[in-house]
Amino acid sequence: MIEIADGVFIRRHAELDLTLGLVTGSGDSLLVDSGMDLALASEVRPSRIVLTHNHFDHVLATEAFLPCEVWAHEGCVVDESLLEERAKYYDEPFEGTLVAPTHTFRDTIALDVGGRRVDLHHFGPAHTSHDVVVHVPDAGVVFAGDLVEQGAPAQAGPDATPSNWRHVLDLLLELAPRIVVPGHGDPVDARFVREMVIPEAT
Repeated sequence: MIEIADGVFIRRHAELDLTLGLVTGSGDSLLVDSGMDLALASEVRPSRIVLTHNHFDHVLATEAFLPCEVWAHEGCVVDESLLEERAKYYDEPFEGTLVAPTHTFRDTIALDVGGRRVDLHHFGPAHTSHDVVVHVPDAGVVFAGDLVEQGAPAQAGPDATPSNWRHVLDLLLELAPRIVVPGHGDPVDARFVREMVIPEAT
């Protein structure tokens, strides 16, 4: 884990250039996306996981971290279709159990992580219909999921709404982040987000 702000960490993965996050408080922690790395669960035991969206590379390892709360937007569906998506990239079968969210929200909710406030926001459809932005106000850090990608262009799949993507990023920037953590790639700043090219619909 790489500390990018006081008590805020990222975990970088060569596989798909994935970036996971960890927010720590007093005796508590919250993981941003479970990813695909089952081994991470032997190092980190969060009381909550927040899924930024339901694409397979962000959710498949959730089972390894149980028991914990699994938070997501109310529109986040974790079902067998994710295994079909995964099969486009990998030949071997998925060894594990898909875990659906146990706690959902609609627009905004504040969580207490060991005395530290972490805000979850849904600003509308963009990369998916149910993107979650995770804001750590006291650190000036925002985890953007795949709303932001560094090192490669952002991707718009069949469930994306490119016409609303810039508006969602503008609302993200209103949080005045010092650091924005993308779903893939290294952390960036607000200028990177302002200048990001919005993908076209596929």
